Amino acid sequence: MYTVWIEKLAAGYMDDPVTTQLLQELSVDPNSHKHYTLQDGVICFKNRIWVGNNSLAQQHILQALHSSGIGGHSGISATYHRIKQLFAWPTMKEIIQDFVKSCSVCQQAKVEHVKVPSLLQPLPVPDEAWSVISLDFIEGLPISIRYNCILVVIDKFTKYDHFIPLSHPFTALQVAQAFLTNIYKLHGLPTTIISDRDRIFTSAVWQELFKLTDTKLAMSSSYHPQTDGQIERLNQCLEVFLRCTVHSCPQTME
Repeated sequence: MYTVWIEKLAAGYMDDPVTTQLLQELSVDPNSHKHYTLQDGVICFKNRIWVGNNSLAQQHILQALHSSGIGGHSGISATYHRIKQLFAWPTMKEIIQDFVKSCSVCQQAKVEHVKVPSLLQPLPVPDEAWSVISLDFIEGLPISIRYNCILVVIDKFTKYDHFIPLSHPFTALQVAQAFLTNIYKLHGLPTTIISDRDRIFTSAVWQELFKLTDTKLAMSSSYHPQTDGQIERLNQCLEVFLRCTVHSCPQTME
């Protein structure tokens, strides 16, 4: 299969006037062009196969090293470096960039990792430790002993965090008690608590409790990750840790 593809590639040189001339000059004088060599009728550029302006061969390479199982629909940079190790042709980077951007599978399956197209409004950096904290839940976990949920607490200043196990379903009072038992006894009450709009944090009990302690509740709005992105990133790290632990020791986690 590889031999047939190489033969078709060499035959395709005849459709490209620039590559045809290059082939002829290398056949007469192998040293006529720096970095170019001729091996069994195939032009190589710095030990990579020279494809030239053969658009059909370029498309076959892109399909094989981007859209196949080997390529895995990688991004522009990964696809470019993968192809660059084996092949060379003019304006390769631009052609790969256009191909990946127009890939319908990538457009449907991938999320867009770009900066928010508007002015960011991040929260100010606190002046001391445990004056501003963030709370969030990781739910839907398999039962371990009797717990199936984790209350994640992180200090915005020091990045120090606590993971408090909970058993779902729970009430606002139970969460408040867990907070007092695990956080308050060590760090005292914060001046500001950042959270999402979970039913626990929006409940009247929770609101009134921290109103009495003079603690400000700052709740994030939808599609505004800069407010509590810190704790969302921590959640991702914890979830990866849990998955790796379960995969390594599945029996001990039952």
